[in-house]
Amino acid sequence: MSTTLRPPTTDRARPARREGGSDFARLAKEIKDAGLMRRRPFYYGVRIALVTAAFAGGWTAFVAVGDSWWTLAVGAFLALVFGQVALVAHDVGHRQVFRRTRSSAVVGRIAANLGIGMGYGWWQDKHARHHANPNHEELDPDVAPDILVWSQAQARAAGGLPRLIGRAQAYLFFPLLALEGFNLHVAGVRALADRSLKQRRLEGGLLAAHFAVYLSALFLTLSPGKAVLFIVVHQCLFGLYLGAIFAPNHKGMPTLTGDERPDFLRRQVLTSRNVRGSWFTDVVLGGLNHQIEHHLFPSMPSPNLRRAQLLVHRYCDELGVTYLQTSLVASYGQALRSLHRAGRPLREQRAG
Repeated sequence: MSTTLRPPTTDRARPARREGGSDFARLAKEIKDAGLMRRRPFYYGVRIALVTAAFAGGWTAFVAVGDSWWTLAVGAFLALVFGQVALVAHDVGHRQVFRRTRSSAVVGRIAANLGIGMGYGWWQDKHARHHANPNHEELDPDVAPDILVWSQAQARAAGGLPRLIGRAQAYLFFPLLALEGFNLHVAGVRALADRSLKQRRLEGGLLAAHFAVYLSALFLTLSPGKAVLFIVVHQCLFGLYLGAIFAPNHKGMPTLTGDERPDFLRRQVLTSRNVRGSWFTDVVLGGLNHQIEHHLFPSMPSPNLRRAQLLVHRYCDELGVTYLQTSLVASYGQALRSLHRAGRPLREQRAG
């Protein structure tokens, strides 16, 4: 059963603030006054340069190693690089980097479509719907029961693949994440059939160029067997890395259904989870470990999220709004336990 989100009334002693405006508006003013919405051109210039250098270096190493089993190690490295490119595309798509929509779209399509074979327009539409209604079972595409079920209500209504997988989905979750890279490619190509997709021909051309160069490089440099194995290692590790980045953010948090619609601040905070860590965690997870702050302020540059976290956490405490922050390992545990609970009706039906 889905969990209804309601503002806590008894778990905090301090009253909500009294000055005018909505809860979110007051927080937004505090964040803006702290300068945390200002763009960080130097940071993103360095970050994009480093990711580009790693991308070029990885493919240079691929050519240098040649037809050797050591090329699989290069594939593992490139999986991490592809993940970092996806994170750059994510920040660009949220207009954290450029003020102008056109500049964001150009760089986003170069990074996503051409760089890693992911449909930028398709992803941006899907991700925007997720941000508008996180963990809403009818409105958030990230919790649609297409493969996994995210609540017991979805499990009871499940058929086909979700019904088959749902019984053991907690055990299958990470193996399935390994397929996410392939899923991103397929979804981006399938989206080209949608006439509402902006710049459809351009996106299709960039995707075609990516796949042509990628496959040509592999099969012209490696033997057929090694080329196929490289694809498996590279794409599966890429999918696993991306999935490991996004899984801690909302999986295992309360879901919404129907007309359940708390105000914006509570809708974002109560369905999101932060992951504690150092600057290294920020680099590996692309700043998305500060998921609550990112959902409240999607266009905030990712290096500012850590500073914003102190303000947001304090503000939520003052309002009595539950703010969840945990370790990375604990976040995975919470997600897996939630998946196991969601699949219980399917196991009970089978046992009966």
